[in-house]
Amino acid sequence: MTATTSRLAASSANMQQLIQLRWIAVIGQVVTIAVVEWGFGIRLPLRVMAFMLAVLVALNLVSLLRLRLRSPVTQAELFLAIAFDVMVLTVQLYLSGGATNPFVALYLLQVVLAAILLEVRWTWAMVALTSLCCLGLTLAYRPLVLPAHLEDDLFRLHLQGILVCFVLDAVLLAVFVSRITANLRTHDAKLAHLRQQAVEEDHIVRMGLLASGAAHELGTPLATVSVILGDWKRLPAFQSSPELMQEIGEAQAALARCKSIVTGILLSAGEARGEAPEVTTLDEFLEDCIEAWRTARSTQALRYDNNLTEEIAVVADPALEQVIGNVLDNALEVSPQRVHLSVRRVGEELVLAVSDDGPGFLPEMLAELGKPYRSSKGRQGGGLGLFLVFNVLRKLGGSLAARNRPEGGATVTLTLPIASLAIDPEPSHGA
Repeated sequence: MTATTSRLAASSANMQQLIQLRWIAVIGQVVTIAVVEWGFGIRLPLRVMAFMLAVLVALNLVSLLRLRLRSPVTQAELFLAIAFDVMVLTVQLYLSGGATNPFVALYLLQVVLAAILLEVRWTWAMVALTSLCCLGLTLAYRPLVLPAHLEDDLFRLHLQGILVCFVLDAVLLAVFVSRITANLRTHDAKLAHLRQQAVEEDHIVRMGLLASGAAHELGTPLATVSVILGDWKRLPAFQSSPELMQEIGEAQAALARCKSIVTGILLSAGEARGEAPEVTTLDEFLEDCIEAWRTARSTQALRYDNNLTEEIAVVADPALEQVIGNVLDNALEVSPQRVHLSVRRVGEELVLAVSDDGPGFLPEMLAELGKPYRSSKGRQGGGLGLFLVFNVLRKLGGSLAARNRPEGGATVTLTLPIASLAIDPEPSHGA
């Protein structure tokens, strides 16, 4: 999620809050008008006031349609929405006693809403608008005609109206401010997540540069060692000793493994050394990954279940191969006797699940999965493996999940869209 998307979500949520408040205002005005008209017997211009209520309902319907456009709600639009509410309130107050109506204090609610939702210039514009409306109601309004039995009790009625208005203001402000505060907290949390993601990506870039530089630097000494081993292998003193020849062979195998790792680092860093991308099928790519991993680790602990039912042409991605190897390495480290990898297709996604019989993840590890230097192994630099896996999958549009199994051990699940690997992805044929 980008910062722009986060702002869009926050502004849309604020407009939604205004819509909900407007529905409350419509219901409150209907109840108030009914009590005044039929409870106190005070005659009101019901047709005009009902028309203004219909205008509020229409404004809410238009606002709901506006939210469906999914474009950012601007400050000007929020100001106009609140200003429209102020104008409708002004008309209703004009028809029911003007500034003598205790509900004139509802103007303060509009000012508070503007102060919370709008920039400073729009807030002061709302202060000016409500002040002008309030001033106008002191100069021109339709006086209320009270029944004879209420004329001697006007002050008590006014106090009751002030009390009702205060309670209404307090309740609406408490509800609205708490919801807006929740929206702001959500918005801040999303921004904090974006900042953390940017820091992690910068960390990965620096690690990639370091790894690429180290790979270049290692190329020369590895080549030198390879030449020396080749020379030793041809010397009569070594050829006469089977044990030494065997050790030289093992050293050359380890050296070839080191060269393969260096090449993989350079490929992952985008330095392909002129090789063309290798086109293969998903089945063959996974089989090659598993075979290379088994050979390099000299282990048969891995049980591999391939549940793919169709051939999918893909480009071999060394970064994904390293991701799979990294997760398998973690599983093998805690469960040397058994590691299980299952592969299946779910819709348009490839799902790889790696299970082990180890001790499982600590609760705090599961809560901070994918963050750097979060490890239960107690060694310096631990926790980078899953951090790199998490970010490679994120770059490919996938995700990483982990859970502890009830019977013991843990399962790490890698999910990524097939379209990120496939050359010409076919439509989904189901799971």
